[in-house]
Amino acid sequence: MTIAEHARPFHADGGPVGVVLCHGFTGTPASMVEWARHLAAAGFTVAVPRLPGHGTTWQELSVTSWQDWYDCVDAEYQALAQRCSVVFVAGISMGGSLALRLAEQHPQTAGLMLVNPALGAVDPLARLAPVLKYVVRRVDSIGNDIHKPGVDEGGYDVTPTAAVAELLALWADVRSCLDLVTCPIIVFRSTVDHVVPASSTEIVVRQVSSDDITEIMLPNSYHVATMDYDADTIFAASTAFVERVSADRIQA
Repeated sequence: MTIAEHARPFHADGGPVGVVLCHGFTGTPASMVEWARHLAAAGFTVAVPRLPGHGTTWQELSVTSWQDWYDCVDAEYQALAQRCSVVFVAGISMGGSLALRLAEQHPQTAGLMLVNPALGAVDPLARLAPVLKYVVRRVDSIGNDIHKPGVDEGGYDVTPTAAVAELLALWADVRSCLDLVTCPIIVFRSTVDHVVPASSTEIVVRQVSSDDITEIMLPNSYHVATMDYDADTIFAASTAFVERVSADRIQA
């Protein structure tokens, strides 16, 4: 299967602090690479995997499961854990869901950086995907919700319905264990998001057990904020977050 250049994974070696960055549903590593490069420039070791079924064809995505996506980021997490003193996880949209699950399964996670994390969808028809997948193979694309003109995250032109059903299963799994998340969190939320409702972030903040939570609003970006007008805010605030939390962890 041919992998587009913008969809290739990204890795950069750095110091003893590692960061796994998880891209979103139907998207590609392109939405996370500039963020990863900014973190790498600060001296951190970074990894941006390509989730199975992404960056190839929507037909391939339609036959992958949420466990496939999670296993991919879990393998990257464990690889960094072997070589780094502490590991953080960043995620956008569904990547935020995967990041939360990593923190649920790995209590040693140093911190989470979430951008418009998804635990639900704006489109009410999404909940019908487990039934619709048997009669409708694909629906309109959810990609490129970006305020800044001329920016392309490299996602699919359509969304496979079977994969949406898998996404719903992932969300249910993550929501059921949010209380297991205890690490510090910084969450960025766009004031206008046409893909994920504000209630997703509200669920995260309300149900996790973390006592160190920072929420930053992004007034000039839509859903894919890491490629939008407020990207620099995300990059700078997340770098400061990693520096603060990792210093506390290493000193402890």
